[in-house]
Order: sequence, then structure tokens, then C-alpha cells
Amino acid sequence: MNWIYPITIVLYSLSVFCYFIDFLQNNRKVNRVAFWLLSVVWLLQTGYFIIRAISLGQVLAISSLDGLFFYAWTVVTVSLVINWYFRVDFIVFFTNLVGFAMLAFSLFPRNIDRLEALHSLLSLELLLIHISFIFLSYAAFTLAFAYSIMYVIQHQMLKRKKWGKRLQRFGSLTSLDKMAFIFTMIGAPLLLIGIIQGYIWATVQLDEFQWFDPKVLSSFLTLLIYLVYLYNRVVKHKQGYGFALLNIAGFLVLCINYFLSSQYTSFHLW
Repeated sequence: MNWIYPITIVLYSLSVFCYFIDFLQNNRKVNRVAFWLLSVVWLLQTGYFIIRAISLGQVLAISSLDGLFFYAWTVVTVSLVINWYFRVDFIVFFTNLVGFAMLAFSLFPRNIDRLEALHSLLSLELLLIHISFIFLSYAAFTLAFAYSIMYVIQHQMLKRKKWGKRLQRFGSLTSLDKMAFIFTMIGAPLLLIGIIQGYIWATVQLDEFQWFDPKVLSSFLTLLIYLVYLYNRVVKHKQGYGFALLNIAGFLVLCINYFLSSQYTSFHLW
């Protein structure tokens, strides 16, 4: 399966590059090329999981590298569905820009010594459920982040009175805000369920649950930011530029939660 990774990275980078060209020049032909390249990337990623399931009997991630690969696959899958059925311009570009960065990051060296211990832990179904819900929530938050970025960009373009075809392809501010809300509404309960499952697993497997572990604290902070966003959106019916920035801030904290706190956690291996 070693050849799948480099080919996936190359095709994924070409797809993101084509989407970037389309973003700058409003080129529909390049947009179609980017879409089909992304479709091939999805096929390669799906093939990887199928081969893995057949050869190893293990589909879900057993390392942080595989975790990011699964995350990228989820992002590609959801963005392709959205692009196919709803034809939302630019959302695929912004979403997969993040997905590609995550996949590229997965190629950085990892601590291989922890792989064997991690594999034994992942044999527990509860832990697999925990990881699955966490990564699905990450995918939902990525889409919410992409829509919020588009909202902020369009808001600034309207504020500076920069009219043109690119502005029209963003869609209305109302629709961008609505989609960001929908994916945040999907991601928050998934993250909450994932945290609860992780807590249950930790109380069973560990002698004492470590509430002040950096990974635990940053996970609760991430969830709190998104819950504050949803509370203001649903209960107080607030929306607009400020809450788009709050959604973006939530995703940045999520990235810190995954990349930074993982380096200092005492019991998370990914």
C-alpha cells in the first residue's frame, strides 16, 4: 500500500491547485478538472481502507498518520457530496485546502515506538467508537470553518464594494451563515459523544482519569467555544460577522487541541 500515499498526495495537491486557479480566475474548465482529480483521490483513499481491511483486518486508524488520512478521506467525501448535489462554489476549495494540509502533515515523522502499544489499545471497540466520533466531528467543523471563512471574505468584499463574478459565486451571506451553523450543529454533538466515550474508556482502562491533561482541557475548551456559538445562534438568534469569527476561532483551537496538546498529553497516543 506504500504507493497509495505519494500518489494521493500528488493528485490531492493538483486538485487543490486547480481549485485555487479557479478561485482566482473563475475558470470552470479548471474547476471540473479539480473535481475529477479530487474524485480520483477519494477512490485511492477508499481503496487504501479496503486493502487495509482485507490484509490487516483493521480499517480505522492505528496511528496518528492513519488518523489524519481518515480525516482527509472524510473531508473529501463530504465535500464531493456537497459539490455534486448542491453546487456550492468555493466550498470544496476551502474545505480541501484544510484537508490537504492535514494529509500532508501526516507524512511528517512519527514516534514509531508507540505504534505497537497503540494497536493493542485500538482493539477495544469503545476506543474505536471514541476515535470515530471525534474525527467525524473534526470533518464537520472543517466544513463549518470553510463556510465561515467564505462568510468573512465576502463580508469584507461587500464592505469594500468589490463587485464581480467572484463575489456572486460565494453565495449569499445568509446561506453561508446557515451552512456554517448546520455543520457546527452536527459537529458539536459528535464531539460531545466522542468525549463521553473517551471518558468512559479512560475510567475503565486507567487507574485515575487525568482531568488536567492538556488534551482533555483543550478538548473541553473546543467544545465550549462551539457550544457558546450554538447557544447564541439558537437561543438568542444572533448571527453575523462576529459569530463567523467565533466559529473560525473554534476551529483554530481544535487544531491546537490536535497538534499541540497531543505533544504533551500523558495518556493520549494520537
